[in-house]
Amino acid sequence: MALAPEAQARAAIDTLLTAAGWAVQDMVGFNRHAAEGVAVREFPLPSGPCDYLLFVGGKACGVIEAKKAGVTLSGVAEQAARYMLDLPAHLARWADRLVFDYESTGDETYFRDTRDPKPRSRRVFAFHQPATLHTWLNEADTLRQRLRQMPPLDAAGLRDCQIDAITGLDTSLANDRPRSLIQMATGAGKTFTACNFSWRLLKHAKARRILFLVDRNNLGDQTLKEYQNFDPPGAAHKFDKTYIVQHLHGNRIDPDAKVVITTIQRLYAMLRGEELDESDEERSAFETWGDARPNNEADDEAELRPVVYNPLIPVEHFDFIVTDECHRSIYGLWRQVLEYFDAHLIGLTATPSAHTLGFFQRNLVAEYPYEQSVVDGVNVGFEVYRIRTQVTEQGGTVDASYHVPVRDRRTRVLRYKQLDADLPYVRQDLDASVTVPDQIRLVLQTWREKLFTELFPGRSGQWVPKTLIFAKDDHHAEEIVKACWDVFGQGNDFAKKITYQTSEKPKELIKAFRVDPFPRIAVTVDMIATGTDIKPVECLIFMRDVKSESYFEQMKGRGVRTIHDASLQQVTPDAQTKTRFVLIDAVGVTEGKKTLSQPMERKRTVPFDKLIDQIAQGRRDENALSSLAARLAALDRQIDTEDRQRIEQAAQGSSLKALARGLLDAITPEVIAAAVMQRHGSVETATPAQLKAVEADLRDTACAPLDDPDLRNLIKAIKKKTDIVIDEGTLDALHVAEYDKGQAEKRTTSFKAFIETHKNELLALQILYSQPYPKRRLTYASIRELAAKLADPPHHLTTADVWQAYKRLNAALVRGAPSDKVLTDLISLVRFATGQAEVLEPHAARVEQRFNLWIGRQIKAGKVFSDEQMAWLKAIKDYLAANVEIAPADLTRDQPFSDWGGVVAARRLFGMELNGMLDELSEVLVA
Repeated sequence: MALAPEAQARAAIDTLLTAAGWAVQDMVGFNRHAAEGVAVREFPLPSGPCDYLLFVGGKACGVIEAKKAGVTLSGVAEQAARYMLDLPAHLARWADRLVFDYESTGDETYFRDTRDPKPRSRRVFAFHQPATLHTWLNEADTLRQRLRQMPPLDAAGLRDCQIDAITGLDTSLANDRPRSLIQMATGAGKTFTACNFSWRLLKHAKARRILFLVDRNNLGDQTLKEYQNFDPPGAAHKFDKTYIVQHLHGNRIDPDAKVVITTIQRLYAMLRGEELDESDEERSAFETWGDARPNNEADDEAELRPVVYNPLIPVEHFDFIVTDECHRSIYGLWRQVLEYFDAHLIGLTATPSAHTLGFFQRNLVAEYPYEQSVVDGVNVGFEVYRIRTQVTEQGGTVDASYHVPVRDRRTRVLRYKQLDADLPYVRQDLDASVTVPDQIRLVLQTWREKLFTELFPGRSGQWVPKTLIFAKDDHHAEEIVKACWDVFGQGNDFAKKITYQTSEKPKELIKAFRVDPFPRIAVTVDMIATGTDIKPVECLIFMRDVKSESYFEQMKGRGVRTIHDASLQQVTPDAQTKTRFVLIDAVGVTEGKKTLSQPMERKRTVPFDKLIDQIAQGRRDENALSSLAARLAALDRQIDTEDRQRIEQAAQGSSLKALARGLLDAITPEVIAAAVMQRHGSVETATPAQLKAVEADLRDTACAPLDDPDLRNLIKAIKKKTDIVIDEGTLDALHVAEYDKGQAEKRTTSFKAFIETHKNELLALQILYSQPYPKRRLTYASIRELAAKLADPPHHLTTADVWQAYKRLNAALVRGAPSDKVLTDLISLVRFATGQAEVLEPHAARVEQRFNLWIGRQIKAGKVFSDEQMAWLKAIKDYLAANVEIAPADLTRDQPFSDWGGVVAARRLFGMELNGMLDELSEVLVA
């Protein structure tokens, strides 16, 4: 006989309590000292028997209100309150009222600690263990109380954006917000910020343990080093000398570890009690969704079994979970790992998507975008250089007249084969089913030819700037590396492949690329596409497209980091200063439409072999059929005539395309509706059961051919041996190699719009715009105000960026470059943008011209200047070029005048004319 719903709930609650280490008793067997934690059913209280009374250490501490499955629990806490307050005088207890309040249906459980500042019920995966509650009961205050009493932040050594992030997080946690998101541009120091707030949470909030989730295992190594090198403010030792930091490589968490670093994959395996190979932690989550390589068949959420309670890692094991660009961890079934723990979630990201913001409940506690980081000098900007070739843009055709080389994708064995017919291919087929060696060579040759003329002029030409090339897959990366050796005439140490399939140790290669002169070029797929810190990189080459906006921003982030001049010159001796990086777009990656996020994409949720077997075993969900249809259709485009015929013979005349079409039709609403009408006359009159039966029949019919094991095995075998045709006969042709002007036009348009908007507001623009205001001179303060306004969001404009944009659009009208840190070059920009100057040149050049004219007029009027006077006049000219104004007091305060005797020496040289001369020069040279 089936149990009543209430009894089923009690049975489930008993199971949960037992798993968490509680001794569950009835009143007839009551013994409050039977275990550290005792849960007594139907314990009599003055207000009536409570469902469960909890004893810890022999004293009553909490209550569980049990409800049948399906009951919403948000209001049940008030019902439990009467039990918590109304206790018999003789009852051994921890406080006058019970402290802990649980409501549970066995499927859903809520918890509240009444000692919190504003006690709030929160959902928990399972009951806390008795030892945990015992610890909490012995503490003077709760974690949430301590989060409200955090000391002020010691901001020494922190950037403004890091201060904003930590103080914003402090406020969020003090308000008991369960999820907090910090946006910080790549290179702005997210991990360093995490080290700071981790120290505060451990030292001042007395946090039990912090979990730090990383996207890939090698990023865990990087995070561990950051914690190990962190010097906490006011501490005598580094972070890891005070608190143990553990990077998990196995399935055991050090009980003394205060910071635990791992991937979501490993944590999931640990909760399931399963082993995990380290290689399963090496692929970025970005790669397992929409941007995965053509033949990357990675396990994803469809294979995830539910997380179950693990007493070795209880729900209260971590107080805080930090997710650093762990986009996998907040999507689909992976998020069950995060929601297993009774912990605050803290997200760190450079590129928040709409889904990320939604998961973190739009609680964005700090924002620091990339554009602002460039303005602040935290990161460098970039320029896009576009390379277009005939084959890249339009594809080509493999001539069937000759035997062509064909490489087996799995074994890389090369053989020669004559095609049955010419094989046309489009750009999407490049380096997926067809490789064109000349296309790869041409892109690299074009880059080499432009390297020291357009991209990095002024270099010696002996050192190729550190360059990262993004390839489509490991096979593509292999071809690019070999082409780099050939095009540059260099040896193996010049260019290296850094992927998971390289024979050399990837970590050692990454370190060498970062700190050693060689290799100059690293070719990767995804291993260093996100997170990995390689500051000397000055050039990124995209030879693969990327559809995800977040992933693209992460990949771009590999070039944004600033680096000290000495460190840069250590690896690139002829470099001076890293002021920007160049993004070489060889595939249109900067032009294609990007999606915000594609974590729930139907395709590639299960490896191909597993998916086709699951279909044969009876799997019929829409995602599975859609995914298999897409893969069969893609496979049909890649195989040759011989394999196509073998499949049709095994499938009794059906082609892969027909199989794919059948699967797709079986889940197409119009096809289903037509079948319902044929069987039952009308969709509207058909019952839900009839509709479901028709849908099931269509899916069974479409999947029926795959019941044949011979057909399935043949398809799997052909899939594994998919060949890459090498088109050596097609010679590529260069169409375009130039800087992308779209970015430059956007910047100059934004600059002009800013001037027009603020021309009546900012003093510098009023004067430069020749507005009918009382005549006033420019001041350095007014120029500084203008520069600050330009740098503010949403403009994020700097003099150097706008100057470079005008140069890209019309180099003939731009002379020289703005001086580093000289604000007065803004004057030249404004005059040029408003049409007051025909050419754009540094402000100092214009001042020099006016100075020479002034000197000429003075000499023509009969004035004669001594060498000492001329030295002073030239110094005054240079001072005005940099500061737009000068006064007698400046001659005493600033160099070189103060070294020459200050205003006293100036009056000796120029007499009573000094003040008038300074005033005249300010008017003539700057106005």
